[in-house]
Amino acid sequence: MIVGIGTDICRIARIADSAGRSKRFVEKVLGPDELEQYRLRGERSPERATRYLATRWAAKEALGKALGTGVVPPMTLATAQVLNNAAGKPAFVCSGALAEHMRQHRLSAQVTVSDEAEYAVAFVIVEQQTV
Repeated sequence: MIVGIGTDICRIARIADSAGRSKRFVEKVLGPDELEQYRLRGERSPERATRYLATRWAAKEALGKALGTGVVPPMTLATAQVLNNAAGKPAFVCSGALAEHMRQHRLSAQVTVSDEAEYAVAFVIVEQQTV
């Protein structure tokens, strides 16, 4: 059963400005596995790294909306990693209190992200498993 949907759009330049002003911003937004992908992408192209960061920002904002909690505990940015499977499909990998919240409430989330010249966008559907 669908319990929430969320969408977010952000200007990539705004995310780039925030990342440029503070390394802490990137570390606050991304979890450990995402940070590794961000660094790898940045080695190839700083623009790819920024787009990656922006799509992850949008996805996490959209998840907070779909959960109905916003980005406050148990939902935090770093505990809702968006990782790609071998085929490139993004998926949430939750940890900590967020993972426990999702488990206790039998919730799962589907996510899609996209970026274009100036914007990154994400759409999330949160479902509750029925017993």
